[in-house]
Amino acid sequence: MSANVPAPVVSIAYHSGYGHTAVVAEAVRAGAAATGATVHLIKVDEITEAEWALLDGSDAIVFGSPTYMGTASGAFHVFAEATSKRWFGDVWHDKVAAGFTNSASKAGDKLNTLQFFQMLASQHGMSWVSLGLKPGWNSTTGSEYDLNRLGFSSGAAAQTNADEGPEGVHKADLATAEHLGRRVAEHTRVVVAGRAALAAAAV
Repeated sequence: MSANVPAPVVSIAYHSGYGHTAVVAEAVRAGAAATGATVHLIKVDEITEAEWALLDGSDAIVFGSPTYMGTASGAFHVFAEATSKRWFGDVWHDKVAAGFTNSASKAGDKLNTLQFFQMLASQHGMSWVSLGLKPGWNSTTGSEYDLNRLGFSSGAAAQTNADEGPEGVHKADLATAEHLGRRVAEHTRVVVAGRAALAAAAV
């Protein structure tokens, strides 16, 4: 990375009801941090004014929540509604966005949660980054340990058995979440560098 281009700042705004989604959020953080990005983990059900400011100053925001009853958790919905204050001022306009979710079922209507995140990002005028992986575990030569074993493309999806704690989050899903974190950080680095180059050319 050029010394003249600062490392991108990626914030992960998430809710975790029982700890499973927090484990996935940490995997996203690890993936982004491995690229040199500055990463903030923000629990939306405990968010402070200082953390709102961190989100406002971030180059990218990754949304995360468990999927409950076919959508993001109630706590995340409260946060999403509170972002309307940013919407009025276009505070998050043109930031990079992405998302991840976890549920007990293999599918579990997780797509609806990811689409909710996409719509939230679109409302704010953000640019969505997909998972960027082809589906895994969909042939006789595949394995449940493939990246993107659940076959989602719009974001990272994880599955944890209902009778297991956070330690039961599938290793392949954590690796997929790490991939998402890296992809978001790398994409954001290109955006930040491009904007810096455009600004320099305009001088």
